[in-house]
Amino acid sequence: MPRTYLDDDFLLLSETARNLYHGTAAHQWIIDYHTHLPPEEVANDHRWENITELWLGHDHYKWRAMRANGIPESHITGAAPAREKFQAYAETIPNTLRNPIYDWTHLELRRCFGIETLLNPDTADEIWERCNERLEEADFSSRGLLRKFNVDAVGTTDDPTDDLIHHDVTNNSDCSTKVYPTFRPDKAFFVDRPELLNAWLDKLNPDIKSSADLLSALKSRHDYFHAKGCRLTDHGMRYALANPCHEGDADRILSAAREGIAASPEDTDAFGAMIMYYVGQWNAEADWTMQLHLGPRRNPNTRLFNQLGPDSGFDTIGDWPQGEPVLSFLDSLSELNKLPKTILYNLNPRDNAVLACACGSFQESPHRGKVQFGSGWWYNDTLQGMEDQINTLSSIGLLAHFVGMLTDSRSFLSFPRHEYFRRLLCNIIGQDVEDGKLPNDEKLLSDMVGNICYHNAKSYFGLPHHKENLLA
Repeated sequence: MPRTYLDDDFLLLSETARNLYHGTAAHQWIIDYHTHLPPEEVANDHRWENITELWLGHDHYKWRAMRANGIPESHITGAAPAREKFQAYAETIPNTLRNPIYDWTHLELRRCFGIETLLNPDTADEIWERCNERLEEADFSSRGLLRKFNVDAVGTTDDPTDDLIHHDVTNNSDCSTKVYPTFRPDKAFFVDRPELLNAWLDKLNPDIKSSADLLSALKSRHDYFHAKGCRLTDHGMRYALANPCHEGDADRILSAAREGIAASPEDTDAFGAMIMYYVGQWNAEADWTMQLHLGPRRNPNTRLFNQLGPDSGFDTIGDWPQGEPVLSFLDSLSELNKLPKTILYNLNPRDNAVLACACGSFQESPHRGKVQFGSGWWYNDTLQGMEDQINTLSSIGLLAHFVGMLTDSRSFLSFPRHEYFRRLLCNIIGQDVEDGKLPNDEKLLSDMVGNICYHNAKSYFGLPHHKENLLA
């Protein structure tokens, strides 16, 4: 007989998998170390007017699915009424079978709202009403959802110019979750977009004239972030920037950008590489972790980019070689003995083995898994993508030291994705036991699963002031 969709044993296809999940994985706290959650919404214990605002307001995955289903832009990012946008999403969902959005949608309905009804055009009215009724309840707020899902800590993604006041408000309150900033200096690379760069530089420090001025200002903000509890940087780029320019060229490039002259692609990469070279060293000195998100092709649809702007759901997988730039960049810091803990994420799945193997070339005590092959990211955040990431890491590195899942999400409803990952992880390990590929040693397996779900991240990131995991 067919299994029941989303039952207690969803994705758990063996007895060993079920035991590992229900006995160990399901009880672990969550450290969601890379998100795009708005810190002000935690500080303010934000509430939402309706399910459309909460569910569809910032979710590029859902926007892409709705466009693929022929939904007009007015009902995606446009001005259509919230109820009509929700109906458009309900019309889309039955067509997302075998896409993770189908599973995520129904996991969120069950875990966040207690609704087991499948979403479709006929059930949209009922689900709209029930979700909105739940949103009015006292515990349904940003902090309430963090408590509900046992979230120990989240890392936000923050510009160096941010004052981090919302992090202070949250972390000095009775909020059960610690919210840590992440230093993301990508805008410092925008010498090819002077109008954006100059507005940002004027906010960072209007007296910046030279590359030394810029580095000094960034280092000052790096120190400020450290004092506020930050222990990670994040960098989104097409490929690792590995050939830094010298100070004279950096001054020339920056001076031209300050005058409104855009840098060439070659100079842009060299300037960015110069900044990364120094940020990497600062990270090592401060015992931070550096995250490299590699491979996105931004804004390929020119007409709709001009109409809707960036981050509207059109970015895609890029097609650049990754191996040599990554190795060169890591080696440049390793030669100085200043390679920080580093996580490599790839958007193009063809690069799995390349990056997983690159990590092994730079492992070094005292850290276990100092250079990590990161969780399946963005278009790899699927059953197949996460299975491929786990299997590649297992074959080439040490899965036992993996720091586990992150949501990379803007939504407070996304925490069931940790459940999704944990079930998948337990199923992979459980199937290997059933096939005789791993020993049926309950403690050995349970320890590894618990570490991947929570304890490895807790140890690796060294986030300050963590409370103890009461469920461990």
